[in-house]
Amino acid sequence: MKITFNSPIILTFAFISAIALVLGVLTNDWTTKVFFSTYDSSLLNPLTYVRSLTHVLGHASFSHYINNMLFFLLLGPILEEKYGSKRIMIVIGATAIITAIINSIFTSCALLGASGVVFAFIILASMTSFREKEIPLTFILIIFLYLGREVFNGIFSSDNISQSAHLIGGACGAIAGFVFAPKK
Repeated sequence: MKITFNSPIILTFAFISAIALVLGVLTNDWTTKVFFSTYDSSLLNPLTYVRSLTHVLGHASFSHYINNMLFFLLLGPILEEKYGSKRIMIVIGATAIITAIINSIFTSCALLGASGVVFAFIILASMTSFREKEIPLTFILIIFLYLGREVFNGIFSSDNISQSAHLIGGACGAIAGFVFAPKK
């Protein structure tokens, strides 16, 4: 029996995120702020564009990292096997860029972490059993529970968690599910 690097995109993402977290701890969050968070900054600053992709690699704490990676490492390999590495990279990249742009336009808060990507994966995973002219009940329940919780938390909670990133990630996962669905 041997250990295999079974999901290259997912595992690489998880390892780079861990390195980013350790760098943040060692630099008193300097690297996290400069390279692994997105916030309203000048469009003339080249790091603004880098951060629009890399903010999903940054995490505020070990707890934040572990909570995201549990779902990321659970769902990611299944999705990477089903859809392929290239498509999973597209989902991660598109989710990162879209959440960064929307966060920059509508808020003045910094944004970091993989939770938007995780929610994209949750929705995408719930769509894997779609068939022509059928909608799985599990997909409807996930959407209902997920949207309900995020809307409720967005209205009644001030916990420094970006519900908008979760909702945008879920929308990206839904769009990917429809785009990547087998055509008949």
